[in-house]
Amino acid sequence: METDYSVFEEKSGVKFGDKGILTLAFTHRSYVNENREIATGHNERLEFLGDAVLELVITDFLYKKYPDKTEGDLTSYRSALVNANTLSEVASTLGMNDYLLLSKGEAKDTGRARQYILANTFESVVGAMFLDGGYDIAKKFIETHVSPLIDGIVENNSWIDAKSKFQEKAQEMENITPNYQTIKEIGPDHDKQFEVGVYLEDKLIETGLGKSKQEAEQEAAKKALAKTGWTE
Repeated sequence: METDYSVFEEKSGVKFGDKGILTLAFTHRSYVNENREIATGHNERLEFLGDAVLELVITDFLYKKYPDKTEGDLTSYRSALVNANTLSEVASTLGMNDYLLLSKGEAKDTGRARQYILANTFESVVGAMFLDGGYDIAKKFIETHVSPLIDGIVENNSWIDAKSKFQEKAQEMENITPNYQTIKEIGPDHDKQFEVGVYLEDKLIETGLGKSKQEAEQEAAKKALAKTGWTE
């Protein structure tokens, strides 16, 4: 029985000619490992493609929207728009969670790991849109559901590099330069997550998770700013 994607298509504003490629976009590797007799593939190649399309569309959008901003600011804006937190929120709003094909174990996890799965799935769906309908279809989708979030990000200063801000505050308040240490690596090589701690001397202030050490460090610094009250 084919999955009915009509609700998702209505929310996303994109109608797929090939529903099979949309199913592939929602198929996590763990589901394939558990259902080899029925699964035909997983979404990692689509994620790779969608990530590139998303970055190009967002880069083009920001370049035109902010003609006076520096490369550094534009890079920070883009990072804030395409990070796991933002993409997983957009994916949730579009109801992507309802269509995920996951292993029984992954399906039980609704925490940070699910955020990463949703963010990756969002990129996979963008890749599927690009293949099914072309660049303009994918571009319109991204500019409808992701690009407008930049106004709130800029207004709330949530694009500011948390590591730099925490270092500045730690030196100002404690005369200490923060250091970051990898606490553990989680998951297989193809889907690895890093847990990193931020320390002031030997004292652990906070930890963060990320698909890369850099992302985990940013998450740890952001949480450390909130914990110390150094957000102003």
